[in-house]
Amino acid sequence: MKITYINHSGFLVETKDCYYIFDYYKGELPPLDKKKEVIVFCSHFHEDHFNPKIFEILDEMGMTYQAVLSKDIRKKNKRSDMKITYAYHDKAYTLDNDTEVDTLLSNDSGVAFIVKTREGTIYHAGDLNDWYWEGEPETDNQRLTSAYRAEIRKIKGMHFDVAFVPLDPRQEEHYADGILYFLENVDCNAIFPMHYWGDASVIKRFITEHPQYKSRIKNTECTKGEVL
Repeated sequence: MKITYINHSGFLVETKDCYYIFDYYKGELPPLDKKKEVIVFCSHFHEDHFNPKIFEILDEMGMTYQAVLSKDIRKKNKRSDMKITYAYHDKAYTLDNDTEVDTLLSNDSGVAFIVKTREGTIYHAGDLNDWYWEGEPETDNQRLTSAYRAEIRKIKGMHFDVAFVPLDPRQEEHYADGILYFLENVDCNAIFPMHYWGDASVIKRFITEHPQYKSRIKNTECTKGEVL
């Protein structure tokens, strides 16, 4: 698999016969091979995760594509001229190119994706994270933490080749709670931090504070077609 970071939580994963685009928000795509189909994944309706402009971009590039959209996007999606799978949480889907998709329930909005391709298994968290916010009621923070951990426990016995996981500096001292729990409980070869709102220094901070995970954490900003 070849991984290319687009922006924010957006990634392009290329396999021998397919492209997978996750949570496009903004940014440029590299040149794509028109012989390959594109599958567009959108985890939920928030504007920093779902931008219908991605379909215009793919049209301009002359690509063939289909989409897997969280069910909460149904009302916001105006396109009816393409193949769409609306994804509900805790469900399994098999696409027509034999890609298998499973979902988890996000503790914010929408779903997280587990995508099984011929070349490996991908996890994209969307907004599923340990959202602990300073100043918010402790009961709310505990509820979000419990919900997050319950979802991650569902994939504890699985192996992932690549994962895209939030590392959000807005959470201050709790910025790494979610990714740490993921690292401690999920078998994954390579993890790309995302959702850091342009503050890439948070990746270096994490590796400095948790050097035991250095071999598994990738510098997302430098990912311009990394082959795994």
